[in-house]
Amino acid sequence: MSDFIRDDDGASNVSSNAHLHQLIEREIARNPARRNFLKSGASLGLIGIFGSALAACGGGSDAPAPGTIGFKAVTTSSGSSVVVPEGYTADILYRWGDPCVAGAPEFATDASQSWEAQEVQSGDNHDGINFFPINETSGLLAMNHEYINPEYFFAVTGSEDWYHPEVAANTKKMLAGHGVSVIEVRKGSDGKWSYVKNSSYNRRITGYTPITLSGPAAGHDLLKTAADSTGTEALGTLNNCGAGQTPWGTYITCEENFNGYFGTDDSTFVPSTLQNRYGLSAAGFAYGWHKGDPRFDLVANPNEPHRHGWIVEIDPYTPTSKPKKRTALGRFKHENAECVLSKNNRAVVYSGDDERNEYLYKFVSDGVYNPANKASGANLLDSGTLYVARFDAGTVTGDNQGSGVWLPLVWGQNGLTPENGFANQAEVLIKARQAADRVGATMMDRPEWVAANRTKAGEVFVACTNNNRRGSNDTPSSNKADGSTTAGSARPAVDEANPRAVNNWGHVIRWNEAGADAAATTFTWDIFVIAGNPALEGAKKGSANITAANTFNSPDGIQVDPEGRLWIQTDGSFNNTGDYVGQGNNQMLVADINTKAITRFLVGPDGCEVTGVCWTPDGKTMFINIQHPGEVGSHPNRPTSFAPYSGMDAFIANNPTAFSKWPDGASAGRPRSATVVIRKNDGGVIGT
Repeated sequence: MSDFIRDDDGASNVSSNAHLHQLIEREIARNPARRNFLKSGASLGLIGIFGSALAACGGGSDAPAPGTIGFKAVTTSSGSSVVVPEGYTADILYRWGDPCVAGAPEFATDASQSWEAQEVQSGDNHDGINFFPINETSGLLAMNHEYINPEYFFAVTGSEDWYHPEVAANTKKMLAGHGVSVIEVRKGSDGKWSYVKNSSYNRRITGYTPITLSGPAAGHDLLKTAADSTGTEALGTLNNCGAGQTPWGTYITCEENFNGYFGTDDSTFVPSTLQNRYGLSAAGFAYGWHKGDPRFDLVANPNEPHRHGWIVEIDPYTPTSKPKKRTALGRFKHENAECVLSKNNRAVVYSGDDERNEYLYKFVSDGVYNPANKASGANLLDSGTLYVARFDAGTVTGDNQGSGVWLPLVWGQNGLTPENGFANQAEVLIKARQAADRVGATMMDRPEWVAANRTKAGEVFVACTNNNRRGSNDTPSSNKADGSTTAGSARPAVDEANPRAVNNWGHVIRWNEAGADAAATTFTWDIFVIAGNPALEGAKKGSANITAANTFNSPDGIQVDPEGRLWIQTDGSFNNTGDYVGQGNNQMLVADINTKAITRFLVGPDGCEVTGVCWTPDGKTMFINIQHPGEVGSHPNRPTSFAPYSGMDAFIANNPTAFSKWPDGASAGRPRSATVVIRKNDGGVIGT
């Protein structure tokens, strides 16, 4: 493992469908009289796309049922390429350092470029991604850049002492490597996609882009700093992991492990209860940004961390628009933001808090969205109710199913009172983890991506990636109701929704909202799959739908495609030994939701995470991201020695192609995160 802590769990994290278009398609089916309106400019001219999508789904007796799987599975492997099934092509689209905005320089393969260059080039470590159509052959991709790998990020020549965050320009370059890219993409006559380097839509949002703080917590004293005495404008978005897409055509990106960027050299520093609960510490993740930018010093700027950990809304179609941190959705380590509409068109946003023994949340807006008026969604995410999930057991012990309740996090209710440290609703949202502790939510095995099944209203999935801290050998303990537990330190007992004492492989939970309404306050649930390794014994094997042919660990990014297949991406161990023998590199699989059959579709290159998935509305083009290729860890193909350097990071910094050259191959100066476009060679729907 690298000397740098990448996040609290040694992992990182994906994306959503073209929700606006599926909603329009569903509305046409439900109410044919609206067809003329939906053909108008208000619908973004998308009916042509739907025609292709509906034709692809077919209606004839020979057409396969939507959601079925029809490709030959790929096998596990540990190699340096992206492996896809026979009959498919994977093309590289957009890599770390590629020019983003007009006039940006090409990437310097020795990583010698300045922060000024990095802020107009693609950021590093691509993650959540969503597609926003313009017409049948073009659209916008919005994608996250979660973090940077310092060992690859700087030009180093023969130095043991190679990492210098105390140099302000270095810290600013790292900040510029974070955030979001928006790029225009087009399909050529040959079916291949490319991005438009000089498009007026193209945009970078970085770790120092001004962003409005909106909603109930905006202006609260805990959000005020010397640089922003109003508490209404944050600087930058950080550790953007998963994402989502609203029905009104905006991108919602999620700030996850923000805590690790902060630290201090002040020996007198002692974390407050609030800082402790969110995992803030003097050392952070060893990035040392506080040395180069006092904004990240916990003593100099104790309120700065409170301005991170939010969901950020971005309008990709308007490059001059200012992003907004929507505080009504709560502050925690958001994995992704899955947005759907309730039966009465209220916006519902699901989000997991990605840390061991944290919680699953959903937000329900007060206002309603009018599909005939896109502008009606403009501020829907600023007012509503934030809920947290409690998973209750069913009547039969060990049957992996039960019922659940959404507990409201509303000031004055359920102990969220001044006596318990919540002076108002703003503090409930800023201290969302502590509010969830107080109301008695269920502690989960790292709840990551949430995915809604838009072919079945009210059905939703969450990936629980893994958890080796659920009280087996340690004395069981829960997050204290007073919110004083150190982040990730609890050791809860197993429960029906989290049935393993040591869950090294993870699982996926499915729930169905009462009345098939996303705004419901109760639900029923079951475990869709318990990942595992059939080569091992006992509970390690996983559930019945895990076989030697589809074994995997650590489900992370999940998404349901336009036809109702559940895609599962992994971010776990790739050491191919011990508990993970035979599982190879991180991968992407697809599940038939009706039968629970799971088939492996893709294997990523050495050291990577497979993350971020979205489709064009017709389902014929898939975009995914390959994150941190070349992250050495305990990979079986890692360098066998790091001599003459004292550690692997110093060795890799000085020999950046020693482990990986993906995606550039022989011409590579270092490995680079990249967006990959996947097409079926016969032009058909992906997965069929």
